[in-house]
Amino acid sequence: IDLGIDRIVALSTNKPGVKPLLINGKPLKSVNQLYNKRKAKYQSVIKGQKKTSRKIEALTYNRNRFVENYLHNTSFLVVEYLTTNNIGTVVIGKNDNWKQGANIGKKNNQNFTQIPHSKLVQQITYKCELAGIKVMETEESYTSKTSALDLELPRHHENYVGKRVKRGLFRSGIGKVINADINGSVQIIRKKFPEAFTAVCVAFRRMGIVSCAVQPVLVNPISR
Repeated sequence: IDLGIDRIVALSTNKPGVKPLLINGKPLKSVNQLYNKRKAKYQSVIKGQKKTSRKIEALTYNRNRFVENYLHNTSFLVVEYLTTNNIGTVVIGKNDNWKQGANIGKKNNQNFTQIPHSKLVQQITYKCELAGIKVMETEESYTSKTSALDLELPRHHENYVGKRVKRGLFRSGIGKVINADINGSVQIIRKKFPEAFTAVCVAFRRMGIVSCAVQPVLVNPISR
């Protein structure tokens, strides 16, 4: 599992033919942006008088309820995917930016810190345990820079064989394009299980299909 902002979850597997899952994070991002805008407006009115108001408290309450529901539905979708496809172990990429902002720009920092990824991981872990699914965590360094289709190990290289291109795509060294978040998701698996995709990729190449991941399915938690 690769966690992000626009795609709050990117989930892939080394089972051939099972479509990767992308869970939309844009509605959550939009709610946070609207919350920040309205809160700033209300605070400007009461500036110097008090720290909060009934409007701010109501705004915060509604925003928090939306986030809670969004995370619940997201974690449910993840576990449903795992159980449906008989997946017994899941690896979640851990990012230090969940707890402290990195130098990724003011707007990105705000979006990242306002999406409680740690809480989502807790919910996924809890529901996975109930379903008998083993959860592992790993740091995710170099998973977005290295190429899954080229079986490039997710570690530092002087030169990387692939690169991220426009519209959230990643171009491999062999010229094939894959969803960038799914590329990261595959590499997170390979952090713990380096050989997880080797046989799959080799077999697919022999068939002329140079891809370990078919087209992902994008779902929206709030439509449930």
